[in-house]
Amino acid sequence: MIETAQAFGVDIGGSGIKAAPVDLEKGEFALPRLKILTPEVSTPDAVAAIVRQELEHFEVPAGAPVGIAFPAPIKPGKSLDFMANLDKSWIGLDVTEVFSKACGRPVTVVNDADAAGLAEQQYGAAKGEDGLVIATTLGTGIGTALIYHGVLLPNTELGHIQLEKGKGDAEKYAASSVRDKKSLGYKKWAKRLTKYYGLLEKYFSPDLFVVGGGVSRMADKFLPYIDIKTPIVQAKLRNEAGIVGAAYYATTKLV
Repeated sequence: MIETAQAFGVDIGGSGIKAAPVDLEKGEFALPRLKILTPEVSTPDAVAAIVRQELEHFEVPAGAPVGIAFPAPIKPGKSLDFMANLDKSWIGLDVTEVFSKACGRPVTVVNDADAAGLAEQQYGAAKGEDGLVIATTLGTGIGTALIYHGVLLPNTELGHIQLEKGKGDAEKYAASSVRDKKSLGYKKWAKRLTKYYGLLEKYFSPDLFVVGGGVSRMADKFLPYIDIKTPIVQAKLRNEAGIVGAAYYATTKLV
């Protein structure tokens, strides 16, 4: 790992495990990221072995903070009680303990949507915002992160909020994957997103919405048509957010 990196971040997804050393002064990768496909059978041993391989690839020093963005609610010291995108054998395990043991060093684990939200708050579209920020990722589902006065409220699952008028689970109605499946145009999809963000606006009165996920690169095709009062902006870090946010989060947990 090179001198311009102060921490190392890993972003674990259902299809790929991405990692890079991070320059926390700039909020960007210090070296190009390494991506390894998630094993078809994504057991704890198989996934942890890849994370260890990525640490070895970048020659991460033993004392460097290592943060891992993980696709599930994370409660330090407690076992996992829910898993959607990896093998069900993760349930009942302490995720931080699994990775720390496999990597031979202490690591910090954070929910992946929370990591992305932190990255946007520290370096991206929400930088300097002192009020309540709701960062969302639109993809297979809808991930959310709530940050108030710079402090993360972890493990929110507002992608599963029940929409009004019988529309059901939000991510089953308005996720990017739903747009693809139903071949919705961007304006028609924006009407669905209006129902979702409008409900969050009603319940939380946020100061800013940040929209991330792969589809955010097409933000100009749908953001202008989301009819709400709260400012809503495109995420800046996009696919780098998980790695950068995990690395940053790891430094906040140092004793």
